[in-house]
Amino acid sequence: MVTIVVDHKRIETEEGTPLLKACLDSGHYVPNLCYLEETERATASCRLCFVELEGYEQPVASCCVPVCDGMTVRTDTPSVRQLQKTAFKLLLSVHDVDCKNCPANRQCILQDIAVFLKVGLTPKPFPRRLKEPAIDTVHPCLDYYPNRCVLCGRCVDVCRRLSDRPELTFTKRGFGTVIGFFERSEDDRQDCGKCRACIETCPVSALTSKTGNPAAHL
Repeated sequence: MVTIVVDHKRIETEEGTPLLKACLDSGHYVPNLCYLEETERATASCRLCFVELEGYEQPVASCCVPVCDGMTVRTDTPSVRQLQKTAFKLLLSVHDVDCKNCPANRQCILQDIAVFLKVGLTPKPFPRRLKEPAIDTVHPCLDYYPNRCVLCGRCVDVCRRLSDRPELTFTKRGFGTVIGFFERSEDDRQDCGKCRACIETCPVSALTSKTGNPAAHL
């Protein structure tokens, strides 16, 4: 065990634990979308989990930093909050905020983060840029809503870990980036409709089942 200081409080954790996990486990909430405890390598794709770390000139993504003894961490400084708010508003600029018609409503991590950061669910001052088509129905088992998707990558990671022939990947670039599906035969996809792991790990109902079963949320 090692000891670190988070927001002036000493906590003990295992050496090498991701700093984000150590903060969350000790009750110090740090906004995050892409982190999964089971993931071997953090992606830092959401750019929300910034903290200030003594000895570093700039805030760091806490999901990518392994804990070592003696660390001093601040999760709530003005510079950290400003970075988080900017990253969150950029994310909202490509998000269709239609909460009342979304299965994730009132279970949505975006709503929780907005409350935590004290910001509205609007992208101001950034213009909103939505993708077409609004629904990708090409997969026989899944429907994908790109304008709900926050590109956290959790579905891609889960699919890769659970399947020898994963279905999901990132496609396109920049603001056009979406989740895409590998081409598969029907025989190769016979177990996909039973799995639902990608649906269950999605925090915003960007993936839903064609069977009509509601998505679950972490």
